[in-house]
Amino acid sequence: MSAVPAAGEAAEKLVYEYALVRVVPRVERGEQINAGVLVYSRQAGVLRAAIHLDDARLLALDPAVDLEGVRAALRAVAHVCDGGEAAGQARHEEPGRRFRWLTAPRSTIVQPGPVHCGLSADPAAETDRLLALLVR
Repeated sequence: MSAVPAAGEAAEKLVYEYALVRVVPRVERGEQINAGVLVYSRQAGVLRAAIHLDDARLLALDPAVDLEGVRAALRAVAHVCDGGEAAGQARHEEPGRRFRWLTAPRSTIVQPGPVHCGLSADPAAETDRLLALLVR
């Protein structure tokens, strides 16, 4: 199934799910910044992560935050999403299972937001659109 319509055809809309990746430097305070987005579409065979950490915003919430530790945690999210060798055991899981694992609630510095749904002719392109709209 192609997400790009032929000349004269209307683009078929495919279901996708997305969640923000948030950084909560002091969990007890609950303050957070958005640092990325995860997009999954079973129909389109897409699981993508886009990450953008605004150091200045994060340091405004917690000047003592471990920036390198946060960057490492965000890289780990992207690696699990990609599913390659850097994903460790998760590399053997199908994309849907990796998305569900990444979006499971947790009480850590890097957390997923709630999962939302949408329709798009190009779910892969939604990753960059949502990053620009909700994170940058």
